[in-house]
Amino acid sequence: MKLRNIQPADDAVLAEIIRASLERHHLALPGTAYFDPELDHLSRFYGASARRAYFVVIDETGRALGGCGIAEYVGNPQYAELQKLYLDEAAQGQGLGYELIEKVYDFARQQGYEKLYLETHHALAAAVHVYERAGFQRLAGPIPGSQHGSMDIFFSRDIPRADEQKNG
Repeated sequence: MKLRNIQPADDAVLAEIIRASLERHHLALPGTAYFDPELDHLSRFYGASARRAYFVVIDETGRALGGCGIAEYVGNPQYAELQKLYLDEAAQGQGLGYELIEKVYDFARQQGYEKLYLETHHALAAAVHVYERAGFQRLAGPIPGSQHGSMDIFFSRDIPRADEQKNG
């Protein structure tokens, strides 16, 4: 399995993976990614700005098995938001979520973001576990500008600048 940038041909498969996961967890609700207007056209949304990206996990045949995005957080230019980290059930439990998070983290650092923020739900217990192991810290609530009102767990991870990392 390898990671690559999203392509338009991935859009339908990724939307299906995301919706199926949310349905399995009883989260096909307003206020979740299930109803995001860009969900069926992720490649267009993430391609619209150099400060956004979506990384896709593909198998040996080139089939998309899931992915993870990053975009600027509206109203807070220091924050980037880790978005739509979902994997097909067959791709779960192989450490791919951690690889995607690190890819997004590296992208965020290259773009000069200071913090990586995300929103999730307690029903997504495996995801919560992954985020905690990946160095995210729980926040008491959402940061201003949150658009996913059904989410109930919020995380942030600092992104030190390259010169801060070497010195500290």
